Amino acid sequence: MAYLLDSNILLRLCSPSDPDNAIIRTALRKLRGQGEQRCFAPQNLVEYWSVCTRPITARGGYGLTTEKAHQNARILERLFVLLPDNETVHTEWRRLVIAHGVLGVQVHDARIVAAMYVHGITHILTLNPSDFARYPNIAAVHPNAVF
Repeated sequence: MAYLLDSNILLRLCSPSDPDNAIIRTALRKLRGQGEQRCFAPQNLVEYWSVCTRPITARGGYGLTTEKAHQNARILERLFVLLPDNETVHTEWRRLVIAHGVLGVQVHDARIVAAMYVHGITHILTLNPSDFARYPNIAAVHPNAVF
């Protein structure tokens, strides 16, 4: 089985001082030990980059330089499997936003779910499981729930 790593997991993983960093690292180690593939979609890296390079004074920004964001992104790309983006993901995203009446910032999660559906991934490791509750056949797992 594979787990897609939500953007909030990638962000906190690259921020050692974040209170969720330790539980995320523990969950990722457990998943690796269980032989679970750990992956992410291009949308996750886009969201990661957006938050990392946003000024600290802006909502949730980390204030990193593009060089530091690039270094962190390269580490994530080495550690985890990047799912390919393609036209099928786009088509599935369009279907999802219409079928579920997705509005505003929730379109980003729909894009992640579209990639999951296209690549046959049923589990997402996330700090916000409720963000994925509307999507059938998606198991949103909080890092505390990884055994």
